[in-house]
Amino acid sequence: MTRPLRLVAVSGGLQRPSKSAALAEHLLELIADAFPCEQRLVELGPLAPQFAGAVWRSQLPETVERELAAIERADVLVVATPVYRGSYTGLFKHFFDFIDQDALIDKPVLLAATGGSERHALVIDHQLRPLFSFFQARTLPLGVYATDNDFVDHRLRSQALIERARLAVQRALPLLELPRLASPLAAEEAALA
Repeated sequence: MTRPLRLVAVSGGLQRPSKSAALAEHLLELIADAFPCEQRLVELGPLAPQFAGAVWRSQLPETVERELAAIERADVLVVATPVYRGSYTGLFKHFFDFIDQDALIDKPVLLAATGGSERHALVIDHQLRPLFSFFQARTLPLGVYATDNDFVDHRLRSQALIERARLAVQRALPLLELPRLASPLAAEEAALA
C-alpha cells in the first residue's frame, strides 16, 4: 500500500476568517476525499509578523521554518491567495521568496484566488502560474477563482464555484497520484508485488 499523500495548502489571507483559507480548506477536503492524505494548512496571517522583516531564511524563527519545510516536503500544494491590486499580496510573494528554488520542481500545484469581482479572475494565469513556473512546479490545468459573491459568512455557497472546484480536483487526480507512486516506498512495494 502506498503512503498517504503529503498535502499542504497555503492561504495568503491575512485575516481570520479568510475567504482564501475557506477556499483552500475546501480544495484540501476534495483531494482528501480521493486519496489518503496528511493535510496541513499554512496561513500567512499569523506568520506575517514573524517573516515580514526578514531578508534571509536564516533570520526566520522556527515556526516559519517549519511551515516552509512542510511546503518543500509536500507531495502536492494547494495555493490560495486574495487578490490585491491585480496580483497576489507582497507578503505572499515575500513568503515564497524563502522557498528553495529547487524544492518545488515537478510538484503538482493547484492554484486558487479570491477577489472582490470577476475582473481579477486572470490573476491565476497572469500572476500565479508564472510564479510557480519559476519554481518549475507542475501547475494543474484548472485554477479556481472565487469572488465575494461566492461566499456567505466565509463559507462557499455558490454552486458554480463548488462545481468548478470539484472539476479542478477531478481533472488533477491523475497528476496527484504520481507523487505517491513515485515514492521510494511505492517503488519497493511494486518490486515485491
